[in-house]
Amino acid sequence: MEARRTRTTGAETAEKVLEAAADLLNSGGVGAVSTRAVAAAAGVQPPAIYRQFGDKQGLLDAVTGFVLHNYLQDKRRAVVTNDPLQDLRDSWDLHVDFGLTHPGCYILAYVQPQPGTMPAPARESLVILRQLIARIGEYGLLRMSVKRATEVMHGAALGYVLSQIRVTPEERDPQLSEIVRESTLAAIATVGPQHAAPSDLPGRAVALRESLLSDADGALTPAEKSMMAEWLDRLADRAGS
Repeated sequence: MEARRTRTTGAETAEKVLEAAADLLNSGGVGAVSTRAVAAAAGVQPPAIYRQFGDKQGLLDAVTGFVLHNYLQDKRRAVVTNDPLQDLRDSWDLHVDFGLTHPGCYILAYVQPQPGTMPAPARESLVILRQLIARIGEYGLLRMSVKRATEVMHGAALGYVLSQIRVTPEERDPQLSEIVRESTLAAIATVGPQHAAPSDLPGRAVALRESLLSDADGALTPAEKSMMAEWLDRLADRAGS
């Protein structure tokens, strides 16, 4: 009797392709992820990749999300404590570790050739970063608006990771990440034993803004909240500059 052939489903093919593409991305960088190379590594024909992902850019977008999945899971599951500054430090360390462990994926996720574009998983990581910084604002510890602080922190982390990707692991300064992290944190927030309560105008303005946006009793209309938030952001950024 002829043995029955097992048919590979589209989902199984996609999984094999993504695993192969992720391996090539990690070992050889973005340039190694060609349709032909991925097809050969996955044991499929190139047309199968086009059917699943449309084109090479679709494949790159898919493998970016595939590799970022576990990183985002870790960020979502991160314990939120009563020390929002330490929570942000832990998030920085997780971000840096991911970037240096998966440089090819990091470049695909955060360094886009077209301004204003970013894969959905990378956008989600920015949303999580903003939430962490907003908690610092709720404690009255920010020196500037949540929006500006988020951009400063993300820019510093991005610049640090990209600078270190070019350096071999043996040549990296093991203390540099902490130095950059703490310098950036000190620029956006009040750190140290004095950070128990709001003590200056930026801190009070941001704390009031975050409290305002989380207020659900309907004391202000959405339009009034939007206007008040804009004013408080201006106060926070002007006083913090």
